Amino acid sequence: MAQVLFISHGSPMEALDQSKSANAWQALAGQLKRPSRIMVASAHWSSFPTRLTGSQTPTTMHDFHGFPALLHGLQYPAPGEPRLARHVACRLSAAGLQSWVDPKRGLDHGIWVPLRHLYPEADIPVVGISISARHDTDWHYYLGRQLAQALDDDTLLICSGSITHNLGDTRGDRDDVSAYVDAFQTWVGQQLALRDDAALLNYRQQAPEAVRAHPTDEHLLPLFVALGAGDTRAPQRFNAVVSHQALAMDAYLFERAPIEAPAAMPRQTRALVSVGR
Repeated sequence: MAQVLFISHGSPMEALDQSKSANAWQALAGQLKRPSRIMVASAHWSSFPTRLTGSQTPTTMHDFHGFPALLHGLQYPAPGEPRLARHVACRLSAAGLQSWVDPKRGLDHGIWVPLRHLYPEADIPVVGISISARHDTDWHYYLGRQLAQALDDDTLLICSGSITHNLGDTRGDRDDVSAYVDAFQTWVGQQLALRDDAALLNYRQQAPEAVRAHPTDEHLLPLFVALGAGDTRAPQRFNAVVSHQALAMDAYLFERAPIEAPAAMPRQTRALVSVGR
């Protein structure tokens, strides 16, 4: 059965460090059915209309500053798959989600940092897909449902973000966990175990310390893509550690099931389409 993975990608330094998260990702790879191709929705690519990477040889983007030169020299030379990108763009556009293929965009660190540990050989074709920070949780849930219908069973969908993401609260030399991070991380885990999608979609009003956990919500939006693409069963939870005191590094593995009927387009999406944006 096809799978969907939500992963908290953490600091770019995770690509170099043999951290608890890196160990967990390497172990997680053994739980995954080896895919023929991978699509990754990354919090570090926000665009509307939706864009997909269309290069046959996507570059490794070093979209960060202030890190060691060794990190800037790392490469993840996975091939692309333009045919998959074109197929998904057509399917999404037909479902009301304007989409196009970007032939120049490379793989940002939200994509290649975890992939270096999951699939270090970089021998599986990878296509990146953007999220949209201007859209709400319902829109991303709808995007996930459409991706579930567009991708075949040999394609692994990875949604790369973070369960908490307040960089102002991170402390590189601290191993303890901020109380608000623990409260928010626990709440998300409980709702996923119950598959209370309605509560999760309304997390900003219902979750404890939601605004502090996510001053802006782009790093949680990939979770709603995974939620929409997964079936109704509770996902498996991996790697519940917290790094730098404030980055909850949870990963969740969902089973992806065929969706028989098209999902209703969210109101926000209908409004944007109607004005031709």
